[in-house]
Amino acid sequence: MPRPRSLTPGDIATAALQVIDRDGLAALSMRTVATELGAGTMSLYRYVKDREALEQLVVDQVLASVDTELIPRAPWNQQITQLAECMRVAVGAHPSIVPLLTLHRHASHGVKRCAEAFLMILTEGGFADEQRVIALRTLVSYLSGLFQAQHVGPLDGAGTQAMAELSGNQYPLLSATARVAQRLGPDREFRGGIAIVLQGLECMRRKNHSEES
Repeated sequence: MPRPRSLTPGDIATAALQVIDRDGLAALSMRTVATELGAGTMSLYRYVKDREALEQLVVDQVLASVDTELIPRAPWNQQITQLAECMRVAVGAHPSIVPLLTLHRHASHGVKRCAEAFLMILTEGGFADEQRVIALRTLVSYLSGLFQAQHVGPLDGAGTQAMAELSGNQYPLLSATARVAQRLGPDREFRGGIAIVLQGLECMRRKNHSEES
């Protein structure tokens, strides 16, 4: 009998993503991934400790495509936008993994690599100490909310359609806004939202610098 081939972390993460993309995050387990690989469940434990480690592999695999080597001469806000867009594209290819990004933010190499890149950009842009903490947390909160909104409740989805059909007498602004939202599209939603966030951070940066001078 031939010896079973060795598996790599990439093999396992790819198989796990295939399970998630096809059947959803709830279907992810050591058994389903082993089946996807054509291996025995117990043999998978030679490479991955448990489901938590499996989830971390998945997050790292998804974020591996995010290029954190940005053009250093570009303004800090342009670099932030570019990095955030790279993350949005990577996560958008596997939207079911969105809950795992927050769950494994401390353990995932991919999440920490992206966070370090954001902090480098913010530092070079003049953010430091508490200001840098607030800036990073604001960006993380925006991106987490954006990923949830665009993949759980997209603007072209049934939820927006239901709000667009609300009574104009009872909910005039909500129904009118929902009708506009249906035409907006995810790209314009992202660009508009990140621009607002960065404008706010720039105001905070200028205010703090003026107080220090």
